[in-house]
Amino acid sequence: MPRPQELAARLGIAFRDQRLLEQALIHSSYVNEHPGLGIAANERLEFLGDSVLSVVISDALWHAHPDESEGALTTRRAAIVSATGLARIGDRIDLGSYLVVGQGAERAGERRRASVVASTFEALVAAVYLDQGLEAARELILRLAGPDLHAALPPLTFKSPKSQLQERCYAQGGRPPTYKVVSVTGPDHARHYVVEVLVNGRSLGAGEGANRRIAETEAATRALTTLDAEAAEPEAPPVPDAPPPTEPAP
Repeated sequence: MPRPQELAARLGIAFRDQRLLEQALIHSSYVNEHPGLGIAANERLEFLGDSVLSVVISDALWHAHPDESEGALTTRRAAIVSATGLARIGDRIDLGSYLVVGQGAERAGERRRASVVASTFEALVAAVYLDQGLEAARELILRLAGPDLHAALPPLTFKSPKSQLQERCYAQGGRPPTYKVVSVTGPDHARHYVVEVLVNGRSLGAGEGANRRIAETEAATRALTTLDAEAAEPEAPPVPDAPPPTEPAP
């Protein structure tokens, strides 16, 4: 069974236009390596899926947590629709294994990268929305994101990596982190961003993604990992003072 059809069967969705699902699973690296095929990558679907996800997740959180403030709901939503959150949802259906990538991206392990899985899930949601309508897209999102929507954890744990990093910097009396675009490559329809995050002028990590937001989120995640590792390192014991020199005996 072809991979797109296998995924459709796994999701329990009979696509009217199979081409939408096929496009959702095409990474820009494959298109770049096969320019003569006349196929499109999933960036346009990703753009649409991002909006559909935001509406569905916002509505679901509003109903699921009637006593929470706007700030708490915003925090929950930001974490779920972040690259890390969407990648976690995509991994539940092993979405990366269905992605069509170029040989270079395959060697680099792109199909397992959180930002890539997240973008693919956004494209998949858009494909379902265009083919089946909003209610079908809503059903898919709620089915896969259920554990995240109803988790009985404090909202603080749902904060995005960028928010966590900024609060950590302030708590330690430092300045907020800054994000620097290291490079932007690829054509207009298939950009690839590399962003570095600096804390007090020190580089703590870099991230990559199809847009600046994804790259910054990944960079913040790596910076948090670096800070956690540094905090876990035991402090070096103090060096004892050298004993005073002894006077020679008369």
